[in-house]
Amino acid sequence: MSTRNRQMHFGLLMTANGSHFGGWRLPQADPAASFRLQHYVEMTREAERGCFDLVFMADTLALVPTQLPATLGHAPPIAHLEPLTLLSALSAVTTHIGLAGSATTTYNHPYQVARLFASLDHLSGGRAGWNLITSGNPAEAWNFGFERHPDHADRYDRAREFAEVVFGLWDSWTDDAFVFDKARGQYFEPARMRAPNHQGKHFRVKGPLNMARPPQGRPVVAQAGSSEAGRALAAATADIVFTAQQNLKGARDFYADMKARTAACGRDPASIAVLPGVAPIIGDTDAEAQRRYQALQDAFDPLIGLDALSAEFGIDLSAYPLDAPLPEDLPTSPRATSRGDLMLEQMRA
Repeated sequence: MSTRNRQMHFGLLMTANGSHFGGWRLPQADPAASFRLQHYVEMTREAERGCFDLVFMADTLALVPTQLPATLGHAPPIAHLEPLTLLSALSAVTTHIGLAGSATTTYNHPYQVARLFASLDHLSGGRAGWNLITSGNPAEAWNFGFERHPDHADRYDRAREFAEVVFGLWDSWTDDAFVFDKARGQYFEPARMRAPNHQGKHFRVKGPLNMARPPQGRPVVAQAGSSEAGRALAAATADIVFTAQQNLKGARDFYADMKARTAACGRDPASIAVLPGVAPIIGDTDAEAQRRYQALQDAFDPLIGLDALSAEFGIDLSAYPLDAPLPEDLPTSPRATSRGDLMLEQMRA
């Protein structure tokens, strides 16, 4: 699943009924597809036939809180299978496509994450990818015994050390450490073991990882933060950066910035791939594509979109007219996501 020495990469974000909030309501859609293995098998095999580099599973460890009470129970599907379980199943029915999934550094432990993705890398023959996230959903805190979600800066500080520990655990063994010498009765060579013995601000992890080094050495790492802290983390750790710029200038600026930051971290700028997200509406003709788009729009409740936008901005937008421009004095919120910042910038452009 190497991202190096290639000019263009394609990945499929696997949402059961697509990225449009109205997709699950179309007559031909299976609303329960989020929980059906065969649905994901068909999507992944189709992407593999189309020569995509990877399929990707996003994740959150809680229901996304409803901002507007009227939308409770009407939001688009936000419950789905756990990514590593699903990707492991998909590894058995595919041959070469990359299999990437999200695992948060905020509510997991480095040893656990290192072991999960190393296992997937072995099972898939070197096709695992870790989307390194810091949890933008504050409701996750309540599911792990915390009263509040950590601040943005604290989450990224923890994430940087988290990645360092995971990389050290993946390097716990040399590639030839497990000799399996039956004649000598030697299973592995102790001199080829490199326990990280990490002691830092957030973690103390002795190691080593209790399995052989992953086939890739280091599974592919993806990151999607567009904030200052997110970009810095991606430049230091990632092979892939997912991004959501909405215009050509913003995309070019982001690309140039990420390449410069990667070089400043002592890494080859060519080693990091920038993948902008798109949600195409496809038809054999423009008219057919427009009809499909309109069908999605007709199945979409504007209040659901308002609720989602409120979550991205970190504020309740229900007090503002739906058909009016955003007010210039719209309050800012520390709960806003980096994607919300991008959308707000686009709306005001």
